[in-house]
Amino acid sequence: MKKNPYIELAECLLPEEMVEYFEVVKVEKTRETLDVTLEERDTGIDGYKNGQLRPNGFHEESVVRDYPVRGRKMSFHVKRRRWVDATTGKSVSRQWDLVAEGTRFSKEFAAFLKGMLGQIPDYGPLS
Repeated sequence: MKKNPYIELAECLLPEEMVEYFEVVKVEKTRETLDVTLEERDTGIDGYKNGQLRPNGFHEESVVRDYPVRGRKMSFHVKRRRWVDATTGKSVSRQWDLVAEGTRFSKEFAAFLKGMLGQIPDYGPLS
């Protein structure tokens, strides 16, 4: 099956770690925005035996802003996976370090803004 070219392009724009652990499932483009929806792959979590974790849906979607692309605001809509430990019944998730502390910007984009402007501007609420 041929892959959607927008999805292939979006994968080229993502940090390597995100491509490894997340799958691009949707790309939406408007005049002002480029929105990429990512779902965490069902690969389990290190330290758990094969079959010990059962998929249990996703956490609420997080929105992370990244570098603009051709004048469009770029946002990643990240869906982190939840699992249930079959032996304990406890909910388990991987902890991700994708955004700069205190922001909704990707670490790389926040570092770029801080380097250029000396601070990270407040762009207001994400829409």
